[in-house]
Amino acid sequence: MNAFGSIELEMLWASAALGLLQIVIAVAAGVPSVGLPWAMGPRDEPPTPVSKFAARLDRALKNFIETFAFFAVAILVANALGRHTSMTAIGAVLYFWCRAAYVPAYALGIPVVRTMLWFGAVVGIVFELIGVYPGI
Repeated sequence: MNAFGSIELEMLWASAALGLLQIVIAVAAGVPSVGLPWAMGPRDEPPTPVSKFAARLDRALKNFIETFAFFAVAILVANALGRHTSMTAIGAVLYFWCRAAYVPAYALGIPVVRTMLWFGAVVGIVFELIGVYPGI
């Protein structure tokens, strides 16, 4: 056991922190393109296009948000049921590290690696769900 009670809860916390970090870096990368007055204003007009790098960071963030809810639910169900197995631990670690590596891979435009990392994170969620399911 660790300070979080389980590796799964630790990876949930780390993934939430990763998501917050992605928000910060995506915004920071986009502000130079759209300008600080637009970013701090009411945003009534559409922004100017952002750089490819900033757009990739924004898409990586949106992709994280698409998967995080499934991961979080799987972790919370495992915790509520007290089902912490090697499969749930591997799934949680796999999800976090694949998502962490996904950000620079996407930002740098590395297509095959990016896709493999996305797939690895999805496999992590699947491991979590299988590990939690009764009788498996």
